[in-house]
Amino acid sequence: MSQKQSDQPRAPKLPELWVLRHGETEWNRAGRLQGQLDSPLTQTGMAQARAQGRILMRFGLPSGTSLVTSPAGRARRTTEIVNEPLGLELQIDAALVEINMGIWQGETVTSLSNAHPGLPIENDPNLWKFEAPEGERLQDMTARVRKALNRLQGPTVIVTHGVTSRLLRCVALGLNPEALSSLPGGQGIVHHVKDGKATVLTT
Repeated sequence: MSQKQSDQPRAPKLPELWVLRHGETEWNRAGRLQGQLDSPLTQTGMAQARAQGRILMRFGLPSGTSLVTSPAGRARRTTEIVNEPLGLELQIDAALVEINMGIWQGETVTSLSNAHPGLPIENDPNLWKFEAPEGERLQDMTARVRKALNRLQGPTVIVTHGVTSRLLRCVALGLNPEALSSLPGGQGIVHHVKDGKATVLTT
């Protein structure tokens, strides 16, 4: 009798990763959805980026570590601050942008919750975003995140966004994409991924 194959994807063979979300922005503070729009870092956000730089310095990155960022302004600014003590060569990968939430981008979470009471916003803070009209779907975003990971040649620091970070780690850990909300988020911290295991590094 043949064994039934599991639907669980296997963790791909990837280099060591340090995954960072950008620091707090003005729209984060206001509860407004940014998606592929943008807003500047707050003072708190800049402090969070400096903390991430200190975490990476304390951890000690191996020789030849790369630094890759989303092209969004908030990620670029976070990367600049993080990189001040590191001095790594910066690369930009458009596949690391945040989820496109279509016509919901720029809306507040409160206004969407009131306008669409059926959205499971409180039960799952991420998957409902893939239901946005004219927005990106989970399968499509998973494909582009996987392409970004497949391009990596060695140990890499990645600066990206909230949903992208979770989905990227799902792929790196061999988890189903639907499990992205089970992974921790957070600003001002670093997610270390190595050999199919993830840990959270803090100050």
